[in-house]
Amino acid sequence: MQITGTVVSLTVEDTGTSAAFLQRHFGYTERMSADGFVSLGHPGGGVDVVYLRRGLEVLPEEQRERTADGVILAFTVEDVAAQEARLRGEGVAITLPLREEPWGEKLFQVTDPNGVLVELVEWPEQ
Repeated sequence: MQITGTVVSLTVEDTGTSAAFLQRHFGYTERMSADGFVSLGHPGGGVDVVYLRRGLEVLPEEQRERTADGVILAFTVEDVAAQEARLRGEGVAITLPLREEPWGEKLFQVTDPNGVLVELVEWPEQ
């Protein structure tokens, strides 16, 4: 099997607000959209993100009413402290302040308008 890309699909109440959050604050661009569906990509590569509206009939019946609860959308970045300062300056509420783990990983989290956790992480140099 050859994998040609990676997409994470998240079910939310309002696809437009989550998509706008990633577009405004993380540089994502819309690839396509329809009623209840938005597909986003990032010009720097990485994971594509698809938002599906809760209740959408394309979802299996047992999954239609579930949302992306407990999921963390994590992005590895350089200079995570600068990214936290940038997002604070843009008015984004930091829901988990910048911290450094004992093994050297630095991270912080924000939450999008639908409650999806977005984590920015900087790995220690090896």
